[in-house]
Amino acid sequence: DLRATNNKVGAQHLPEVNAELAKFLGIADATVEGLRTDIRTNLEREVKNRLLARNKHGVLEALLAKSEFDLPKSSIQAEIERLVAGARADMKQRGMKDADTMPISEEFFRAQAEKRVRLGLLVAQLVRENNLFASAEQVKAQVEEMAASYENPAEVVRWYYGDQQRLVEIEGAVVEKNVTDFVLANAKVTDKAVTFDELMTQV
Repeated sequence: DLRATNNKVGAQHLPEVNAELAKFLGIADATVEGLRTDIRTNLEREVKNRLLARNKHGVLEALLAKSEFDLPKSSIQAEIERLVAGARADMKQRGMKDADTMPISEEFFRAQAEKRVRLGLLVAQLVRENNLFASAEQVKAQVEEMAASYENPAEVVRWYYGDQQRLVEIEGAVVEKNVTDFVLANAKVTDKAVTFDELMTQV
């Protein structure tokens, strides 16, 4: 049977602040209460995202632990080549002049490539069999939630909807959340409390 860990964190107490600090930080409602509201909103958003990331990681690791099937060699090789290309691009961005010609061992990336291919196949199967595709409403809600942290949310929303590739990335994030929620709802889940510091210092 499939087991996963659902991480939770309790509410935190905000430090004492004053109106002068609120004004200095550019809070629209430059009062102590306005600053507290702004800090709490941002913290809640960050906690939510980090909990989702931890739970997603736990779900994917649980899926991997229960998966046993042969992987297409062509898919693994294609993923290895993508990883090598990514490594070269990263080296080039860091200013390495011989990034395009430097010898890179494909074997260094094989385990990572196999893991990615296996996860991709598992997730794709779950999405197909359980209709976990991203709906237009979910994509819209995700974009609006991400835009809410900016000074001009409407402009950020337009920016996302102005490029199909950006929306594809949002759809991928929504699908990952759908898969995480589905597995947590159908697996034997063990809740685990994490401290605020532990959550915020995770890699």
